[in-house]
Amino acid sequence: MDFNRIISHLFFFPWAMRRALSAADLRELGNAIQASEASHRGELRFAVEGALDVGQLWSGMTARERAIDLFSSLRIWDTAENNGVLIYLLLADRQVEIIADRGIHQKTGPEVWAAICSSMQKSFQRGDFRGGLLDGLRDVSAILDRDYPADGKNPDELPNEPVVLR
Repeated sequence: MDFNRIISHLFFFPWAMRRALSAADLRELGNAIQASEASHRGELRFAVEGALDVGQLWSGMTARERAIDLFSSLRIWDTAENNGVLIYLLLADRQVEIIADRGIHQKTGPEVWAAICSSMQKSFQRGDFRGGLLDGLRDVSAILDRDYPADGKNPDELPNEPVVLR
């Protein structure tokens, strides 16, 4: 059990979330998702969480495991072409994870998602959460543009607004 990690989560305050991503930043991300989805048939979701709760920390839950839980609970898997993608940011750990549904994941593979996450984390280390997320969103969109180009029948199957958790 990582004592420093537990402390950083227990003492992550709501103002730190607002400092990292303002309401205007979140609106901009939602608008960017909506604009992106006009050019492909994929479905994007963004979720940000300040910190994990005590039970999650005690069990040793990783950012990846939490992202997989959210992928399921937000029903990102529930798209006609299995082409939903979640970008999840856990602020207390400064970790980002991308979880892609099986349709797009089979075409892309884990290395591509890892490279996008790595690039985003470099921006986060500089304190540029907005820029890192917009860049990551652009990179994910390019993959969806390539593998799921718009065909005129592009239903908006999932909400575009960012999900903000504790």
